[in-house]
Amino acid sequence: MVNKADKNQARLRRHRRVRGKIIGTASRPRLNVFRSRSNVYAQIIDDISGVTLVSASTYEKDFVEYGGNKAAAFKVGNTIAKRALEKGIEDVVFDRGGYLFHGRVKELAEGARQAGLKF
Repeated sequence: MVNKADKNQARLRRHRRVRGKIIGTASRPRLNVFRSRSNVYAQIIDDISGVTLVSASTYEKDFVEYGGNKAAAFKVGNTIAKRALEKGIEDVVFDRGGYLFHGRVKELAEGARQAGLKF
């Protein structure tokens, strides 16, 4: 019998390992990324007070295109950066959520950097 590795378990293991080293503060909050099969979600979180400061996703009502591709992830990165800059947040710590820095995660980061976030 073949035992196939569970990719989500491996991702969660990587995520726990990364979260042991990354923490979001009020001066430099954490930009968290979650990607499902058909959507991309991003939050800027202050871990000290346990508050989500800004969020954006492809699941929002004003987002009409398909949310599971790189173009959509780039738009989410742009959107979250603009919302963060409106709240006075310009420096963040990037938390890739255990995903590889490739594809949609990389596009979200590039979109956020292009709109003015620093990480």
